[in-house]
Amino acid sequence: MVTRIVKLTLKPENINDFLLIFKDVKETIASFDGCHHVELLQDIQEPHIFFTYSIWEDEHYLNHYRFSEFFKITWQRSKKLFSQKAEAWSVALIERAQSDHF
Repeated sequence: MVTRIVKLTLKPENINDFLLIFKDVKETIASFDGCHHVELLQDIQEPHIFFTYSIWEDEHYLNHYRFSEFFKITWQRSKKLFSQKAEAWSVALIERAQSDHF
């Protein structure tokens, strides 16, 4: 499994437009072969900073998505809303602990 984390720093005036784009594309992203999960997170202290968090079966499936026409179009729509260059990490889970509190 591969977890993809992408940090997106938006121009504050573009937050609503970005949220509309994500709402429009999230189900399509999740429907890509090999995608197990996708979510959007917002920084608590700096609400113009967002993170996408997605889990993929492996890098092959992640790269199939990243090099798709759908991604290209979505990225063109989104990146003009950023105030900084996006940062991305592909990481692998090493260990996990579960809590009984949930």
